[in-house]
Amino acid sequence: MHEYSIVMSLMEQCEALALEHKATRIEQVELKIGVLSGVEPALLSQAFETFKLDSICHQAKLIINIQALVLQCNQCQQQSQVDERTIICPVCQSNHTKVIDGEDMMLMQLVMDT
Repeated sequence: MHEYSIVMSLMEQCEALALEHKATRIEQVELKIGVLSGVEPALLSQAFETFKLDSICHQAKLIINIQALVLQCNQCQQQSQVDERTIICPVCQSNHTKVIDGEDMMLMQLVMDT
């Protein structure tokens, strides 16, 4: 389960940011997870709950926002947002598309107590 290693890296990033901002604890961690990121939100959440206990995030609430897939079609020139894992344009059914968003996992916000 690679979500464990992702959460361990996330905890390290949170610790570094808390130190940088002289925070005593982190109250909330907000993530954006793309549909094509390869990260399973439920497993990530479970791993976060396990690993947060021994970190500055021990009381933190995890908020996960799922980023839909945004495609740019090279055939019909339409930009579309889809909630499933597909690269087929929903307008013209072409597979000549470019992924604009929905492949990444990003730390969007930390709420810290200073």
